[in-house]
Amino acid sequence: MAVEIRFTAASVAKVRFAVSPLGETVLALRILLGTGGHTVHRPWVRQARPLLAGERELPLLRALIAGSLPSFLFPTPTQRLPSMAAELDLVRATQEDFFRQEYGAVLGIPAEDAPEPATVLPRLAEALRRCHESLIAPQWGRMCAVLEADIGRRALTLVEGGVQALFAELHRDIAWDDGQLVVHGRRTPHSVHTVDTGGHGLVLQPSVFNWPDVGVDKAPVTAASIRYPATGVGLLWESPPPALTGLAPVLGHTRTQILAALTEPLTTAALATRLSITPSAVSQHLGALRGAGLVSTQRKGRTALHLLTDRATHLLGTPPPRSPSSDTVT
Repeated sequence: MAVEIRFTAASVAKVRFAVSPLGETVLALRILLGTGGHTVHRPWVRQARPLLAGERELPLLRALIAGSLPSFLFPTPTQRLPSMAAELDLVRATQEDFFRQEYGAVLGIPAEDAPEPATVLPRLAEALRRCHESLIAPQWGRMCAVLEADIGRRALTLVEGGVQALFAELHRDIAWDDGQLVVHGRRTPHSVHTVDTGGHGLVLQPSVFNWPDVGVDKAPVTAASIRYPATGVGLLWESPPPALTGLAPVLGHTRTQILAALTEPLTTAALATRLSITPSAVSQHLGALRGAGLVSTQRKGRTALHLLTDRATHLLGTPPPRSPSSDTVT
């Protein structure tokens, strides 16, 4: 099914980015409750699936998440990076009519036969909280660094080239045509569903667990939203190259971690999040690595991206990351 998202002039000006910990938790559960998702996630699936086995609300999660996903599990983020608790509050506050409609559509029953929200939503929210803490939170620093780095790159494209340039590079299934955004479906390509932003705008959400596909909220309550695959996910679950183990005693643990993270260009803030250290500490280590000829820094506007040099990739035996065109800072 293709989805057409219609814009007004006002809603084009309201295109923004956000990261949803709740959305990532739900999408991760869909993988664990299904066939395992894309092969890129297999290292994580092997570790996470045993942790889910003891969840007492597993039947409820399976009923609502294993197949089609209800829209009330994906409230549009009101902030760029909301907390899991804030998003779960939105789930608990789902309007009764909307809950019944979505619940009935997922389970294939009439909306009037759906249970009262008060009997389902509190249990569901608590189950999602537990799943986030056990399955997602231990990896959230790494995931968030990938998502934030993606937003940084997309935001630069939006500023420099406008929405047309942004959508042109977002995903092969997304096309922008004079005020209308089309997300092409593959299963039923001749079917079309229309979403009107109603002046609320569009929230673009990079995703780890929706990778490599695009997801569209077909029944938005406020702003429309699209989940698109974040760049860098393919390397998220990979173990560090063997050469890094030997470098740690020479360079130190933190500098070795920085080299491992820079298999994709990252900002100082993204590195600090991924390594759980302060941006100033990252800057000091980057200075030493630049001095050794292992890291270069490229500026594009106000944003600085750090990446491995040819010397570093040769030393590590890894392919060089794709770097944006910009001025190199040595």
